[in-house]
Amino acid sequence: MKQTRAAATTLDALLAAPLPPLARFRGRDFVTDQAYTRDELLDLVKLAIELKSLRSRKRLTPFLSGHHLGMLFDDPSTRTRVSFETGMTELGGHAVYLRPGELHLPGRESVADTARALSQFVDALMARTQTRAVLQELAEHATIPVINGEAGDYDHPIQSLSDAMTIIEAGGALEGATMAFLGNGDCMCDSVALTFSRLGMDVTVATPAEFPLPDAVRVAVEDNCRAWGTRLVVTDDAVDAVASADYVYTSLWWWEEPAEYVAEVRRRNRHLQVNRELWSRTKPGARFMHCLPAVRGDEVTDEIIDGPASMVWEMAANRKHLQKAVVLALIGIDELPNDPDLRPIGRALLS
Repeated sequence: MKQTRAAATTLDALLAAPLPPLARFRGRDFVTDQAYTRDELLDLVKLAIELKSLRSRKRLTPFLSGHHLGMLFDDPSTRTRVSFETGMTELGGHAVYLRPGELHLPGRESVADTARALSQFVDALMARTQTRAVLQELAEHATIPVINGEAGDYDHPIQSLSDAMTIIEAGGALEGATMAFLGNGDCMCDSVALTFSRLGMDVTVATPAEFPLPDAVRVAVEDNCRAWGTRLVVTDDAVDAVASADYVYTSLWWWEEPAEYVAEVRRRNRHLQVNRELWSRTKPGARFMHCLPAVRGDEVTDEIIDGPASMVWEMAANRKHLQKAVVLALIGIDELPNDPDLRPIGRALLS
């Protein structure tokens, strides 16, 4: 059944609208953004924009004084770790970094018991896991909200939703726009396709034949597209992918694989590199997006990532603000703040 579109997703429209009631988010997980409606996702973006505006006037906004966020990492991180930790501090709370080797995971304690134990100490848990199965098990057994900080074999929805915030802030509308992803059919490809199709955009995915968009993700994206009357295009032709795109997104081709794999992926993916020649095939006004870290010279060249069409640093900055919104909405508050500057958001959180 085709969905009825919500109000236009422009910055002016979001700023003009009052903050919606947010108490319905309290206690929920953010394991996948596909568990949220389009309007709910935009409500979180609206809250993030309001928190960012408040931060420009007030460096400390202690909605969550006395609250704690656990941050469990299976893999190294720059943006996710720093943005969650600084964001929780700005909200008046405290973040605890739990790195590999410091817990009894893996092996000496089950994922379920770890989730139960951490639920006694912190008010929410952000987890960056190598597999979606571990993340889902944490959420199943925790009694606190669990937030997906990246499931390495599936998705990274906190990144892609903050990217939607960046598009809206830059004056773009989601309706009628096309997002093109170029690269491996990995967790970032999955998230871009899932999130932006959920938000009502057309999505094009260009991947090498050896690493396509996973079938399960493709089915979910097609379901989203049917709901909004949009479309998913899957191709291996980079020129076709970018020709009608308003936004061109890429990400790492390799992570910690051996040198032989890196050489092979460079050979396999070279036609997907976002470079000056490819960019000349984009439509006027197209913008470049990358979640970072970038391997310059592989998936993107310097003149594109550092060029005027690039949004990468705005994307990085907005991670903190969107994550603050998710953490605050999921933990919630019990009483209206005394500070009058915090009261408009406080009223929304309590209603």
